[in-house]
Amino acid sequence: MRWRGRQTSSNVEDRRGMGPALIGGGGVGALVIALLVIFLGGDPSDVVQSMPTQSVDPNDPEQQEAAQRVGVVLKDTEDVWNQLLPAETGQAYVEPKLVLFSGAVESACGTASSAVGPFYCPLDSNVYIDLSFYQQLEQRFGAPGDFAEAYVVAHEVGHHVQNLLGIAGQVQQMRQQSSQEEGNALQVRMELQADCLAGVWAYHANQMNQILEPGDIEEALNAASAIGDDTLQRRSQGHIVPESFTHGTSAQRSQWFRAGFNSGDVDQCDTFGAGAI
Repeated sequence: MRWRGRQTSSNVEDRRGMGPALIGGGGVGALVIALLVIFLGGDPSDVVQSMPTQSVDPNDPEQQEAAQRVGVVLKDTEDVWNQLLPAETGQAYVEPKLVLFSGAVESACGTASSAVGPFYCPLDSNVYIDLSFYQQLEQRFGAPGDFAEAYVVAHEVGHHVQNLLGIAGQVQQMRQQSSQEEGNALQVRMELQADCLAGVWAYHANQMNQILEPGDIEEALNAASAIGDDTLQRRSQGHIVPESFTHGTSAQRSQWFRAGFNSGDVDQCDTFGAGAI
């Protein structure tokens, strides 16, 4: 991804090293929860378990570079959605903040540890990322690359777009009136739509700013595949339980990112339509 020397967003808030102290032991239960929610889009209000935290030096050169990359990607999302959302939906785009944290963070959705992975909180319209997740993405899930990192940000910003369009609220209301299995299925459609919107972003960001380099889309597809429910469940428990899926299979996540990227069309991201998944 071409990001060096480019403008970063002014909507990045750095709270690294300022995380709240979490109370509790974590242990095996917390580790299982971490495996289930460390992939993208986890709901922090569902995970308040503590996990061991590690000190992070924001002045570390690798941390500084990662923070700069994230800022550039966020600026690209602003460029795209400020133009695209009003044009395609009539909805003005309100830029979210991206909060960098280490260990744990307070959000309007509650206190979350790094175990939840990157997340979007609709109550304060913020995206939250502990940059150590990118090391996990590379080392544990085999999905390295700067565009894999960009996909993470774009997916969470996709949730913000859903929130602005009222989709998130509608789905939350439907989930409250549904069984656990039905609610999970609705959440899968939400996550796949965010993957598709990330693909739409990638298409338009490249059209506007020529950000893509050879292999970038493959990095994003590899990341999407690495964090599918089926892949994560096989890794954590040796078998899959489809009715418990909340984010979609590896194939579905890759498919919907590609659908958004190939079309560049928000209308092609209707994962809630009959027969969509």
